Amino acid sequence: MAEIAELTAQKESEIEELRIRLMGKKGEITQLFDDFRNVLPEQKRELGQVLNTLKVAASQKIDELREVLEQNPGESSSAYDLTKPGDLVELGGRHPISVTRDEILSIFNKFGYVLAEGPEIEDDWHVFGALNFPPEHPARDMQDTFFITSGDNPVLLRTHTSSVQVRAMEKMKLPIRIVCPGRVFRNEAISARAHCIFHQVEGLYIDKKVSFADLKQAVLLFAREMFGEETQIRLRPSYFPFTEPSAEVDVSCNICKGKGCNICKGTGWLEIMGCGMVDPNVLEANGIDSTQYTGFAFGMGIERIAMLKWQVKDLRHYFENDIRFLKEFDTVI
Repeated sequence: MAEIAELTAQKESEIEELRIRLMGKKGEITQLFDDFRNVLPEQKRELGQVLNTLKVAASQKIDELREVLEQNPGESSSAYDLTKPGDLVELGGRHPISVTRDEILSIFNKFGYVLAEGPEIEDDWHVFGALNFPPEHPARDMQDTFFITSGDNPVLLRTHTSSVQVRAMEKMKLPIRIVCPGRVFRNEAISARAHCIFHQVEGLYIDKKVSFADLKQAVLLFAREMFGEETQIRLRPSYFPFTEPSAEVDVSCNICKGKGCNICKGTGWLEIMGCGMVDPNVLEANGIDSTQYTGFAFGMGIERIAMLKWQVKDLRHYFENDIRFLKEFDTVI
């Protein structure tokens, strides 16, 4: 009996050591909950559920070990060898689009931009009308989308996250400095370089005396944070209904360092985003005095940035959930 009591006490000690290692004040699971405070707001709900599930599972396992010990106090200690490896559980990883999005948001967060989000199912006013797209204007053809209803203000799937900027201008106090990530939809044929679903990050800054020079500096700082300190940018004149003047932004190819290669098609430059000064008509449509305030906006496709960053040549890979493709990013995530 003395030997059984001694063996039982030893097992109880091992179980308690396991509990402390996992859920004590400095335990592994406790440390994960401490690190949870540094997670981006949009990730907290999903990650919080995972952590709570892990904590409950660990607690249940420890209770099971104690219950088995109470029922079989005299069994060989080998039946309760806590040093044996457990059942292998293959861990998942974050998707490359999520990794790229979080990196972009982290960069702009350092610049003082705050996160803003909005609905994917929108009305015509927030997607087009408030952004200087008159009805039947040819510019709407560039962003043909999926309409859910018809009428004077139809419901549709948003073509860009600029609709979030409109909602911010309607509700937020000036000055405004936001970034708007999200999924968007366009009626396009699916190919290696285009898809009917993709992801964007757009930014908006409105204040007094905001100039095009401020826009150029913001874009340059982002490019160097994202692609390296030696990165250069160039701005090419372009057209967007909601900005004037407007420009396309190119960065120097980070593969050939501007010398020309197959990735940049021999030009030494890679296009990453569009940008421009917010059109006064857009400011006035959203109740902002264009004689007192100016601003700039920019937008980029997350898939495009990820393609350039990791030299992915077909964006369809991002949507196919092919484990062989996703595992290639385990070392960078």
